[in-house]
Amino acid sequence: MNEESLGRIFLAHLLYLDDAGSVPNANEGYYVLGGVSVYEAQADWFSRQLDDLAQTINPADPASVEFHASEIFSRRTIPWKGMTRDDARGVIMAVLKIIADSYASARVFACAVEKASVSTGTDVVELAFEDLCSRFSLYLDRLRAQGDRQRGLVILDRTTRETSLQRLAREFRSLGTRWGNTLRNLADIPFFVDSRASRLIQFADHVAYAVFRRYNAGDTQYFDIIAPRFDAADGRIHGLSHKLAQGVPCLCPACLSRQISGPLSD
Repeated sequence: MNEESLGRIFLAHLLYLDDAGSVPNANEGYYVLGGVSVYEAQADWFSRQLDDLAQTINPADPASVEFHASEIFSRRTIPWKGMTRDDARGVIMAVLKIIADSYASARVFACAVEKASVSTGTDVVELAFEDLCSRFSLYLDRLRAQGDRQRGLVILDRTTRETSLQRLAREFRSLGTRWGNTLRNLADIPFFVDSRASRLIQFADHVAYAVFRRYNAGDTQYFDIIAPRFDAADGRIHGLSHKLAQGVPCLCPACLSRQISGPLSD
């Protein structure tokens, strides 16, 4: 199922998610789930922007170009293998800049989980997914209060754990999340698509990678491009969550906005 067919069903707000970092990799301190929310009528515009960028990279076969940020960054595979370091980094920035310069209604969401701070037995992927579903639903609540009564759908890369996340989403809608909110704004269980066929998932990949680089490596050059697009209201950044051990001081944008505006249930 592609973006166009999803839009024809009944939906208006689509949250595309992908992850960065590996939960079992001891060399990485963070796992990130992140992505971008777009109005369904805007999905085609986003796809065309990446198609145009792909045309500059492989004019003979632009459809074969998949924008996977970690592969671009490492330059180990074609077509990135022949690029200079600066050119490859420039591609990542160009993808993120499309989001930054896009429709005002587009929103970015991400959850960065410090793996060492998670209690034994807690599923890191499910924790991040629950967090973002809750934030997306709260965003839709605010839109509903403004007269936009459309619901939303979460769309993930097929490499993410399909069965367990679909089960969780059903529970969120019937039983609620750990924070007590029932996610009535989600129209259905998540859909899973092949990232090679979905330009929007490739955008989500870049968002997750930008956040991962910021928290795992202290590299803010990618994060800063999309930072203004995180969902925010009343001086508080709602779209970015940083989960770390309690009592650990942090001045990242997510933690700082919560310190300034005061504690909430998230």
